[in-house]
Amino acid sequence: MDAYSSATWRDAVVAALGYQSPPHWSIAGEGPWTTSWSLHIGRERLFVKTARASVAAMLAAEADGLRALGATGTITVPRVRLRGTQGDCAFLVLGWLDLGDSRRGEALGRALALLHRVPAPSGRNGERFGWARDNYIGGALQRNGWADDWSVFFRDCRLRPQLARVAKAGYGDALSRDGERVLDLVPQLLGAHHPLPSLLHGDLWSGNAGMLVDGTPVVYDPAVYVGDREVDLAMTRLFGGFDVAFYRAYDDAWPLPPGHDLRRDLYNLYHVLNHLSLFGSGYLEHAQRLMKRLIVAAS
Repeated sequence: MDAYSSATWRDAVVAALGYQSPPHWSIAGEGPWTTSWSLHIGRERLFVKTARASVAAMLAAEADGLRALGATGTITVPRVRLRGTQGDCAFLVLGWLDLGDSRRGEALGRALALLHRVPAPSGRNGERFGWARDNYIGGALQRNGWADDWSVFFRDCRLRPQLARVAKAGYGDALSRDGERVLDLVPQLLGAHHPLPSLLHGDLWSGNAGMLVDGTPVVYDPAVYVGDREVDLAMTRLFGGFDVAFYRAYDDAWPLPPGHDLRRDLYNLYHVLNHLSLFGSGYLEHAQRLMKRLIVAAS
C-alpha cells in the first residue's frame, strides 16, 4: 500500500499529539517532493507535510529553519509541533496559518529588515557565513558549512555546486565555459562588498511569504543560512509578487548599499541554476543572460 494512502502514519501523528478526538484530514496541496494536509483535531487545526522517508532530512531541515527564524522574534513563522517517520512516510506537523490577502507589502518589508539586523549565529571557530547543517532549496540539497569570507562561501557553497548539478543534468556544454568564468570573477564581483552577516530566509519568493488575516506578515518553507541580506531581497525580485510598499519599507528601515543591482544578478543566478536543474530547459536562457551580464560588468 502507498505510504500516503496508508492510515499508519496518520495514526502515528495523532498518537504523538496526544489527542483522543477523532481527526479530520484533507489534502491541502501536492508538490513535487511533499504532500500537504489540513488536520482538524479537537479545537485545533494543523498543517501536516509528508514526504518519503528517504528524504526525511528535507523536513528536518525545514523544522530547523523555522525554529531559527522564529527564535529571532522578528517575524511570524508556523510553529513546529512535531516531526517524525512512520514506515515509508516522514511527516512534519506545523501550526496552521490563516492567510489573508495576497499582499506582500509594508509590514513584511519592515519585519524582514528587523530579521536581517538580528545578530546572526556563527561557526564553531567564529566563521561569519554559513549554517551548521545542510538543508534544501526546493528539492535540491543545499550545501552549507562555514566560511569567514562571504565571496568564498557564495562561490564554493552556492554557485559551484549548482554548476556541477546543471552539468550533470546535461547543460554543461551550454553553461560550463561562462560558468567557470563567473566562478573566477566572484572574488572581484564581491571583493569590495563586506556585508553584515544576516540570518536569511534563503528561499524568499512570493509563494513562501504572505499575510495573516489580521495583517501580520509571515514566512515559511525556509532554506536558512547566514549570509548577505541582499540575497533575500534579490530573490523577491526574481519572480515578482512583492509590492512597491515592501521595498520602500525595507529601504526606509535599512537602505541597500551601492552595487546591489549587480549583486542581485549574481545572487539570483544561484536560484535560476537551481530551477534549471530541477525543472528543465525553460531556465537555460535566463541563466545564460545572467552570466553574460556578470562577465561584461566585471570586464
